[in-house]
Amino acid sequence: MNDHIQPDGSAAHEYEHGALGDAEYAEFMELAAVEGFDVEDVEGAIEAAGHGPLPVLAVVGRPNVGKSTLVNRIIGRREAVVEDKPGVTRDRVTYEAEWAGRRFKVVDTGGWEQDVLGIDASVAAQAEYAIEAADAVVFVVDAKVGATDTDEAVVRLLRKAGKPVVLCANKVDGPSGEADASYLWSLGLGEPHPVSALHGRGTGDMLDAVLEALPEAPAQSFGAAVGGPRRIALIGRPNVGKSSLLNKVAGEERVVVNEMAGTTRDPVDEMIELGGVTWKFVDTAGIRKRVHLQQGADYYASLRTAAAVEKAEVAVVLIDASENISVQDQRIVTMAVEAGRAMVIAYNKWDTLDEERRYYLEREIETELAQVAWAPRVNVSARTGRHMEKLVPAIETALAGWETRVPTGRLNAFLGELVAAHPHPVRGGKQPRILFGTQAGTKPPRFVLFASGFIEAGYRRFIERRLREEFGFEGTPIHISVRVREKRGAKKK
Repeated sequence: MNDHIQPDGSAAHEYEHGALGDAEYAEFMELAAVEGFDVEDVEGAIEAAGHGPLPVLAVVGRPNVGKSTLVNRIIGRREAVVEDKPGVTRDRVTYEAEWAGRRFKVVDTGGWEQDVLGIDASVAAQAEYAIEAADAVVFVVDAKVGATDTDEAVVRLLRKAGKPVVLCANKVDGPSGEADASYLWSLGLGEPHPVSALHGRGTGDMLDAVLEALPEAPAQSFGAAVGGPRRIALIGRPNVGKSSLLNKVAGEERVVVNEMAGTTRDPVDEMIELGGVTWKFVDTAGIRKRVHLQQGADYYASLRTAAAVEKAEVAVVLIDASENISVQDQRIVTMAVEAGRAMVIAYNKWDTLDEERRYYLEREIETELAQVAWAPRVNVSARTGRHMEKLVPAIETALAGWETRVPTGRLNAFLGELVAAHPHPVRGGKQPRILFGTQAGTKPPRFVLFASGFIEAGYRRFIERRLREEFGFEGTPIHISVRVREKRGAKKK
């Protein structure tokens, strides 16, 4: 997990120096100059790692208008699946992009299912999710076909949401097609930008308009009110007991519980007081399988669950202890980690386990979930209430780790001792060294290390492990990026 930027609840002034104060920043820059690093390079590394949440651009539109082709053009590489038939994109995929020196996230939307409600309803459901999660929207329309009834339905959603919209008239391959694009003024969304996503024509002008529409940094989705309730997302496969757990901690039947898996479709927010503190719990729909294999209501339920995780501060992952830990359990854990959320793993239905199952479960945890050994664990029974009192302390521990910051001086003393005792392996006759570093942000903790050469992934994992041993960080992912010093004398062009 390197070079991955996640939301930060930092104050606005922190964006300049990451999490570093002015005095600490000045001292750090002196150290960087002594080691021969370019000042702009160091500032850029701190800004990238310490930045708040990147603004999000959603690309929406009806099937087969070229959304994924446009996404590939924006991010500069072929990643989104493209095929000349409707409905190929079956996943909500987020990529990081850069244009004119500004970085932002691009959400490629798809999963159009012509179900019993019809294509209009399913396009609207997907667009509604994407629009809600975005700071600005690119609405893609096929200029050759013109505005359809489905396009008009999405326009109504866009107007209702009030988000900035850039209208992309796609499939304009030459000057003759620009007349077709001009007809899209009728949608009432402002100037249509004639583009050929396939050939790249007009995409630069469209992206300039996107940068004008995107905020420098999006509004925080959590922690806005000082002392406000912390947001806890309950996530897991269907029928692991999320709704039962929510009812148990609430002390009353707040949400529907049924033996049939998949009762919960939409995230349900509940304000619950535990241990003298008010928490906002979000009960989410169970995630059945890989999103791109899902259909209809399950597909949209998964998307809304992903949105709930993005807005939460802590993800409580429920795992059915009576069953083998599945690939889907691992995917759900990965979703929380990649979202940069504090995490607690709750093994539910503990009261049903015999000694043999407990033995094998411990072995499964060691092998299948070794990558999140740092997450606090609670063994609970949502049915009987067993060990429910341990849930809040585990959540508080995870939040504390998520918000922990190590002062730069202390971090560099630690790094110096670590490198001296355990130097990086020699590769190709050279031995790269970690020269110094800083923690550029929190929520989750994000570190930037400056090195004399390329640092291998195995050594980065070793550094992460030792950081946890030294400073805790229980219950939170850690993100580490490494910036390599250019050869002395080499000038940046």
